[in-house]
Amino acid sequence: MTRPNRPALPAAFADDTAFATWVAGHGVIRHESVTVERIAELLRRHARDPARRRAWLERLIAADRLACMGMWLVAHMTYARRVRLDGESLTAEDFKPIPEGHTGGALNMVPAYVGYLGANAMSELTRSWLMGQGHCVAAIDAVNLLMDNMGPAHATRYALTEAGLTRLVNDFYRCTVDADGHPVSPLGSHVNAHTAGGIGEGGYLGFAGLQYVHMPLPGQHLVAFLSDGAFEEQRGSDWASRWWRADDSGPVVPVMIANGRRIDQRTTMSQSGGTDWFEDHLVLNGFAPLTIDGRDPAAFVWAILTAEEELADQAEQVHAGRTRYPLRLPYVIAETVKGFGFPGAGTNAAHNLPLGGNPSSDDAARSAFNEGARALHVPEDDLRAAIAVLNNHAESGRARERDHPLADPHPALPVRPELPDWPLGEAVSPMAAIDDAFVALVEANPDLRVRVGNPDEMRSNRLNRTLDRLRHRVTEPEDGVAEALDGCVITALNEEAVVSAALANKQGLNLVASYEAFAVKMLGAMRQEILFARHCREAGRPPGWLSLPVLASSHTWENGKNEQSHQDPTLCEAWLGEMDDVAPTLFPVDAPSAAVALLDLYASRGRIAVMVVPKSPVPVSLDAEQAVRLAEDGLLCLHEAESPRLQLFAVGAYQLIEMRHALVRLEAAGIATSLYVIQAPGKLREARDEGEASAVLSQCRLSTLVPEVAARVFLAHCRPEPLAGVLRPLDTGARTRFLGYRNRGGTLDTFGMLFANRATWAHVLEAASEVAGLDLEALLGDAERDALAGEGDPEVLRHP
Repeated sequence: MTRPNRPALPAAFADDTAFATWVAGHGVIRHESVTVERIAELLRRHARDPARRRAWLERLIAADRLACMGMWLVAHMTYARRVRLDGESLTAEDFKPIPEGHTGGALNMVPAYVGYLGANAMSELTRSWLMGQGHCVAAIDAVNLLMDNMGPAHATRYALTEAGLTRLVNDFYRCTVDADGHPVSPLGSHVNAHTAGGIGEGGYLGFAGLQYVHMPLPGQHLVAFLSDGAFEEQRGSDWASRWWRADDSGPVVPVMIANGRRIDQRTTMSQSGGTDWFEDHLVLNGFAPLTIDGRDPAAFVWAILTAEEELADQAEQVHAGRTRYPLRLPYVIAETVKGFGFPGAGTNAAHNLPLGGNPSSDDAARSAFNEGARALHVPEDDLRAAIAVLNNHAESGRARERDHPLADPHPALPVRPELPDWPLGEAVSPMAAIDDAFVALVEANPDLRVRVGNPDEMRSNRLNRTLDRLRHRVTEPEDGVAEALDGCVITALNEEAVVSAALANKQGLNLVASYEAFAVKMLGAMRQEILFARHCREAGRPPGWLSLPVLASSHTWENGKNEQSHQDPTLCEAWLGEMDDVAPTLFPVDAPSAAVALLDLYASRGRIAVMVVPKSPVPVSLDAEQAVRLAEDGLLCLHEAESPRLQLFAVGAYQLIEMRHALVRLEAAGIATSLYVIQAPGKLREARDEGEASAVLSQCRLSTLVPEVAARVFLAHCRPEPLAGVLRPLDTGARTRFLGYRNRGGTLDTFGMLFANRATWAHVLEAASEVAGLDLEALLGDAERDALAGEGDPEVLRHP
């Protein structure tokens, strides 16, 4: 992209010295004619008063200078280990032996973030921000330091001095750890818990594009920075315009940084026709594209203010009955080149190290760095003056950007509804119990905005009352079905999109339900969220959002009719590997345990729980008190034998049914046996750090709940191997057996699934005979033993 010559002044501003100063640009910042005309029109509409117009122009002039120095500092963060505020050239010894950084993207983000700051300063309103390309964090951290917009960890280490900036650049990609194994540097390669105003890591490209439209409440404003590479990485963001409603959301401004390159090649978009093609795509999907010069902070200012104005006008037309949803959501396309502002821009190398050589040892690279830095440098006095102009928070009474409205959401804990009493032994769907509990919770807390993520069939998963109460959000509701313009159920055959709707609604009440086999597609988004939450807790600012249950139903043992692709417990197994203080994995066994576990989650903050819940009716096994105790300890003894010879442990509802059948045979044979149900295996593990220790049982408590008995058999919903690792404290070695899913399946019913995976009551007895030295002939008949041996009819085991 060639840089324009200095454009002519509009006639109305011919004698305006401040306007002419801004039009002249600064350093590498130049203003295209179209941007000049747009700013002139913006001033005519919103800054007619001379004093206001002068103030706005001063902020635009300041933004140019701040953008230059932001890029200057980003380049130093990648390459330098010394900073000179006087702008003098660096010598070979001043450079890092091993430079590192996602430099090109970070350079592109500087004008965008400065434009966001400029829009806030000019409108005297602090917007929230989100950055999907979290690897561009150097732009945010660099500009935040210059603006003195830092959180505590940065503010104690960095400052706008040579010493403070030098410490910053040396902390960037500093990989040393302290005695506890934590990073010494509060800087990260991506947005982290110390990034002032950061609300998500952005490591998984594409999720920000799925989340931003569900984030702000009415009255809150959000600017979401997105990338063209992520656009083709993660589909589903095309639906954003169909979800937005003025009555329950504040204005959102998506801003795509279109630099035309992914990591090591051009984007598909650039190969398919560039931004012209993308504009057509946006129009077809209900957006109103605004294409701007992505190298100019003023263009971002114009785009943010104009997009909000256009969206407000459309919302007013809906309110007046002159138009209808969906609105054409403004969408900003910021055209730029990868790594604009520094040598190497527009090349594949710009993604990481644009110079193509190491300045510490390469004369040509060192010369290119110093030349590029000189073009960006702003004298310190001019820089401080620009910063003061943009930092108008005190005079306008607005929050600092680090404290924007979405930076620390902290809704009140919900009022807890009463639960019904379910008679013991009655067959009740645990998902239906959750359905009743969730509807009661919603009705008891009308001030909490609700999002339900639904990738498939809510009624199949027994969430009938939830759907009837909250309804699918659609643009054209059909009569006689659960649909509404303002529905709270976000439905799409895209697991990532629907879980993102719930993850984004951090000021409200959320629920996600999916077929277990397909819920694993949500894993990346969920994991990124709990990692960021945990890091925030470690940084001393624990997350305040209400915990989120992700329900995995229509699960492995009750979904045999749909072939083995639908029989997959991978999500719960993966979640068992995460830290239990933020990522519990729960296996409720009946209606009371499911409903209590759900409501307990909503009484906590900053956690995402995978709950594996049957949709089919299963016997009520617990009374209300037992359900509470199970939720507290994660484990409950259902049948305690005196001096037991054997202990049985069930993890899952169908597993408990099989264990009860086994217990009947054992008792009939006079074998003293205790039966336990495990709802939260993670609470029984050995804590891996202090944070997790707060969520797991102490070994003293565990030994009290489970007296020492050598012979133990576990029957698991999931594959036995990962569960065995989690339950290591209960594993007695050679006299313990773990049974569960063995990767067998097909078009089978529940019994067929259990038999195929050697997980029936009879297989439990076989394992018990091995670990407790029992006579299997005393427990099973001839035909039953033949079935276990693969020599008889499995049907004899269907009805014990």
